[in-house]
Amino acid sequence: MASGKNPLFDTATTLGKILAFLGISAICGVLVAGLMVPAAAVTGSAANGSVQFFNSLPSELTVTPPGQVTKILASDGSQIATLFSENRTQVPLDQMSPNIKNAIVAIEDYRFYQHGGVDMTGILRALVSNVRGDKQGASTLTQQYVTNVINENLISQGKQAQVVLNGQKGVGDKLREMKLAIALEKQYSKDQILQGYLNIVFFNSNAYGIQAASQYFFSEDAKNLTLPQGALLAGLVNSPSGYDPTQHPEASKQRRNLVLDAMLQHGYINQKQHDDAVNTPIQLKLNPPKQGCAYASQAQYFCDYVVNQIQNDPAYGATTDDRVQKLTRGGLTIKTTLDPRLQGPAQQQVDSTAGANPDKWSSSLVTVQPGTGKVLAMAQNTRIVAGQGTDFLTSYNFNVDSADANGNPLGGIGGMQPGSTMKPITLAAWLNEGKPTNQIVDASQRRYPANYPWKTTCQKVQGIYDSTVPGSVDLQNDEPNWYRPMTVREGIYQSINTATFASAAALNDFCDIQRASDAIGMHLGSGKNEKLDMSTLGNLLGGSNVSPMTMANAFATFASNGTLCQPMSITEVDDAQEKKIGGQSPSCQANSLKPDVAKAVTNVLQDVLTKGSGYNIKDANGQTIKLGVPDAAKTGTNQFNGQTWVVGYTKGLSTASFFGDAFKPAGHIGQNVTINGRFYPSVDGAYIAGPQWAFYMQQAAPLYDHGDFDAPPQSLITGTSSQPQVQTPSNTTGQDTTQGGGTTSQNQTVPLPTTFPVPTSFPQPTVAPTKKKG
Repeated sequence: MASGKNPLFDTATTLGKILAFLGISAICGVLVAGLMVPAAAVTGSAANGSVQFFNSLPSELTVTPPGQVTKILASDGSQIATLFSENRTQVPLDQMSPNIKNAIVAIEDYRFYQHGGVDMTGILRALVSNVRGDKQGASTLTQQYVTNVINENLISQGKQAQVVLNGQKGVGDKLREMKLAIALEKQYSKDQILQGYLNIVFFNSNAYGIQAASQYFFSEDAKNLTLPQGALLAGLVNSPSGYDPTQHPEASKQRRNLVLDAMLQHGYINQKQHDDAVNTPIQLKLNPPKQGCAYASQAQYFCDYVVNQIQNDPAYGATTDDRVQKLTRGGLTIKTTLDPRLQGPAQQQVDSTAGANPDKWSSSLVTVQPGTGKVLAMAQNTRIVAGQGTDFLTSYNFNVDSADANGNPLGGIGGMQPGSTMKPITLAAWLNEGKPTNQIVDASQRRYPANYPWKTTCQKVQGIYDSTVPGSVDLQNDEPNWYRPMTVREGIYQSINTATFASAAALNDFCDIQRASDAIGMHLGSGKNEKLDMSTLGNLLGGSNVSPMTMANAFATFASNGTLCQPMSITEVDDAQEKKIGGQSPSCQANSLKPDVAKAVTNVLQDVLTKGSGYNIKDANGQTIKLGVPDAAKTGTNQFNGQTWVVGYTKGLSTASFFGDAFKPAGHIGQNVTINGRFYPSVDGAYIAGPQWAFYMQQAAPLYDHGDFDAPPQSLITGTSSQPQVQTPSNTTGQDTTQGGGTTSQNQTVPLPTTFPVPTSFPQPTVAPTKKKG
């Protein structure tokens, strides 16, 4: 507990000066009794009592590293952000300019190299000065270091209320400080103590320690401080606020010159050096530190994702508070997977996609490396704080889940409806049963009533499409001419809803869709690793929220021939002593999806970009955007054209591109809207998310493996028969081949099945959206 200041010791009064004299004399007596004379030789109860009191004081001081700045680094070593509660970077004594070392000794403790921690001469000198009315301290640099160490230890333990400042110290506090200082001098060299002091001392609320102070006031490293600069900083420690050159330049200059006088007096500089420095004006070059992910130099939301993972991991502390302490005071170096070569183009692309964006449309990109799970880029067109080029602000990360597997927060918005980008899961289930992509299914089937005989060995299939039931509709496509038999391949690359359902209906086991979904790591964006329930018909067409990272990682499983990896973003965490204390390693499961199945899925998704819905990914001149390397992708659009996607990959990169309203499925209706100066009767995945994906991948793909995909076995393409065979669903009740969806695009929006009751949050539109045919 801090000792209160006794008014009797107010040295502004004569009585106070006398009592101060007696108090200092008492301290000197105790020190002499406790240090100079063996206890057995002391006579008299007063002396013996002094010895006992002094001996009862602690003599050991735990010197723990003070709070330091944590750095978050990209994969190339460039800085993403810093985190700190105290802006401090420790440097060795040989990385400090002699000007600051000499200046601090001259003004604070010129007998530093002569005394043993407590300067009796200094105490007496201060006593005389104080009695005369001239206030002068008597604490040595070692004593000041002791005080700073004690206070830092308290702060690191969350005991800020117990911090004792100089003006609050009583006789007991001073005696404890002195005894610890004497013990410290026996344990450490003078250079070690001076180094510790200059690294811990407070200069400014923006600067703890000499390196941070040098950077803040002069944008220089401590080793480069000039004589006037070193003298100014040395003068600050006596009263950081009173001598702050940004607030009190004249007082700061006078204090600096006083330091220069002391340096001259004690032989550290000559007269010319003194005079030149005194005549030098104060020239500041302020460099205010910006800490936290909101002020990251790149990848704000990736930074936030990394910080959340550290805060959620017991490896960095028993409690969340412990982990926050380690993050903000531990001086960690957190090395990440982020590739700035990809991050820069990704950020530029999402920022340009919506232009001025008065309606605040959301856009995002996230890239995962197949075969490792490394998150290489993560960008969105918002900022966390104002003043960074846009007024579209949010703390939510569009690209990640809202929580991890244990329910701990990740900062994500919780995912969006992926629409037809979910269709490859049904395709994977189809292929996993050995069925070929060129087999024909009956995509004219539109009605799936409550009693439809789905073949399932697990849970019952939920949902209906049946216009004979009030509140329900038949399954719709976006074009009137696609209710006909077609190959499974064509159904995917043209994104035909009824073809996907016909494929599901022809499966030997509907549960294979769930197995395929699990094999590529699909789960809800809400987190807790809650699997997508693929027994719900609406999820075949992307009705549940999934995060872009999950989508990118799922498609990375196709790119890596069925190897499912857990996304990873942190490669190594080192403590302040450069000792590795954590990090993530690739965690992959080979053959999570059969390799041949993954190859065949990729083979079909390549057609999406050459002759299917992805062919509508065009530039401003109407030309299809091509990567120039082997690629595969799937487009997707939700029911309201308000959440649109392209998820695509090369052999070395898998990227999910999103455009729409990340906050609500129907928050923005993507019909009859003008975006970035262009009018859209309706927005689908190919139109905006598509160019965003393609322009970005044109720059990113050449930097990683962009070779040919492995060919699938012919049996999964054509089957055993030379001619494609028609696969007819077992129930064709309610077929209607004469009615179309009333729209003109091949990228299908997501019609929602009827369940009981019908969800009020997803009403069916009364008029089908009109889209331009690609």
